[in-house]
Amino acid sequence: MRTLLSQILVVAVLFTGMSMFAQQRDLENFRPPDQRGLHIFEDPKDSVQEFDGVKVRVGGASTIQFQALDHENSGAVALKEIGNNFNLATANLDLDVQLYTGVRMHLRTYLSSRHHPEPYVKGGYILIDRLDFINEGFLGGLMDNVTLKIGHMENNYGDAHFRRSDNAHTLQNPFVGNLIMDAFTTEVGAELYYRRSGFIGMIGLTNGKLNQSVDVSGDTDTKASFIAKLGYDNFASYDNLRFRLTGSVYSTGEAARTYLYSADRAGSRYYLVMEDEEATTSGNFRSGRFDPGFRNELTAFMINPFLKYGGLEFFGTLEFSSGKANAEASKRNASQYAGEVIYRFGGNDDLFVGARYNAVSAELASGDDVDINRFQFGAGYFLTKNIVAKLEYVNQTYDGYDATSIFNDGKFNGLMLEAAISF
Repeated sequence: MRTLLSQILVVAVLFTGMSMFAQQRDLENFRPPDQRGLHIFEDPKDSVQEFDGVKVRVGGASTIQFQALDHENSGAVALKEIGNNFNLATANLDLDVQLYTGVRMHLRTYLSSRHHPEPYVKGGYILIDRLDFINEGFLGGLMDNVTLKIGHMENNYGDAHFRRSDNAHTLQNPFVGNLIMDAFTTEVGAELYYRRSGFIGMIGLTNGKLNQSVDVSGDTDTKASFIAKLGYDNFASYDNLRFRLTGSVYSTGEAARTYLYSADRAGSRYYLVMEDEEATTSGNFRSGRFDPGFRNELTAFMINPFLKYGGLEFFGTLEFSSGKANAEASKRNASQYAGEVIYRFGGNDDLFVGARYNAVSAELASGDDVDINRFQFGAGYFLTKNIVAKLEYVNQTYDGYDATSIFNDGKFNGLMLEAAISF
């Protein structure tokens, strides 16, 4: 009984604290994780509040899917038998803290994910919009346009990562799955932004490592990676028309291993598709994705146009990358194209329908030229700004793979139903 009373007391204190935090839900220059953040990319730079003490915002997300997918191939390699059922529910915990005027911290923890049953930190950063902690008004004119972001964090390569599912944070993705060649990595580094009159420029450096360590044993050490972005966004300039166009680059020279297309430890949304009979849910957590296997000398470019007129929006991705595995003498190439059209309607644009086409062409280390094509058709409904339900039909095909490959004449298709909460 004493243990039960202790647990009830802890829960009561927790909810009391959360109700207090709820009075200050929105912090400075904060991208809301709910429906309000749908068309926001980088954290905004349009609000500075008078600092009256540290403010803590506790947030999180929870997502679950019902999967009804079928897969097949030429039969050279037997596929895992899969059925129709619910996938593991995933959960995130977010801490956002206003530390001072123009200084904010973010930390995201994956409470449960496909790859890890135990909680682990995804990453975090400190974002500096003002330098008042040095002296009030210090370099105020410059800081009106400049932002500095430092941490072990999700790096800002391209715009597609702003619309992707991040473990349980799926509410702002109009579809269930991410792109086939999913560019996402978390590395220690810093990004410097300059924004003025709709133009945005960013340069950044990272240490090129996903898993942090001072161990440099082996044949190859890892050098710094370079990230940059340049673009224009007429956000808030017109009532009905929104236009954004950005170009990004990610480049690393000598590396023990690069992780740009394999760093998502949370996992794919299409569980166990195109996997062999020995596959496990956590061990084969990238099902349905493609990693070109660039482990060294990786250079990648991504161009993202975004156009929104009323309830109609288009988002595109053009990506060109090259690199090699450490044992390869020369570089290989991979390219990705994606276009999605979404129409939002109803009160507060709570309903939406959309379609996405995604194609990848790449040269494998074996010398084979392969193509992967995916169609996604989806619809969704925001029950509230914090709750969304989505239905998706997906069809993905594989071409060009060797006759001994599990992907030879491979394809998967079917329905996905996803429910998500973000707050």
